[in-house]
Amino acid sequence: MVGQRFEVICEIEPATDPDLRRVRHQIGVLSAVSSTFLIPDNHIGRATVSSIAVAHEVIEMGGRAIACLNARDRNTLGFRRDLLTAAAYGVEEFLFVYGDRPESGRRSDDLTVRGMLGEARHFAQRHRGSATAFHVGVVSALGPVPAWKREADFLFAQIGFSSDQIMQWRASVQFDGPVYAGVMVIGSAQMAAKLSSEFPQLAVPAWLTERLERDKQAGVDFACELLCQVRDSHAFDGVHLVPVRRYREVARRLEDLL
Repeated sequence: MVGQRFEVICEIEPATDPDLRRVRHQIGVLSAVSSTFLIPDNHIGRATVSSIAVAHEVIEMGGRAIACLNARDRNTLGFRRDLLTAAAYGVEEFLFVYGDRPESGRRSDDLTVRGMLGEARHFAQRHRGSATAFHVGVVSALGPVPAWKREADFLFAQIGFSSDQIMQWRASVQFDGPVYAGVMVIGSAQMAAKLSSEFPQLAVPAWLTERLERDKQAGVDFACELLCQVRDSHAFDGVHLVPVRRYREVARRLEDLL
């Protein structure tokens, strides 16, 4: 059941070098509209600072952090190491994903998201005394949700560009925990073309690409408008918002709208 508090979960652009000043700046700017941050894991196949380490940084700054962990880059032993590290650092919320194809084209086949979910429950029971000591979410396409995904604690919907499609999907889904719609800021017509080419399931509508060709702000405006439509529908518990590099503009616009 959808709660009364609508939550905006902002995804952070991860650090690809040891300097975390830009990460801290994003958190500081976006704190005006959100207190919860999703930390990606080796974003789009590039090495980044550990999502667990950055999640710990967010917690130290007073925010709520969800560390993303992908199945692509780790085997079972490496995943257990990550869970131990997270427990040591007080990181207790995760989003498990399959992971985009890496730049090398190769990936580990040792783990699946379903396997990660089971491992996390087992680890929590063994080390924390309860199988639900960790709070774990998964991602769903805008289609049927498999039964095993409904065992997660929360559900992130795939990025969408149509409020009608997002609402129709939500009406078809039975899920006991919080459900978050996916909203992404498309920063330019070039980004729209690249996203549509590399990830057909995230194809940007032609009308939005045309708007971006005329107006650089169109992607920010659209994302913020879609977020408000989702909020006003009362169908979701919140949104997973991906500002990409337009986080300053997004924060300014959402401060006015929310």
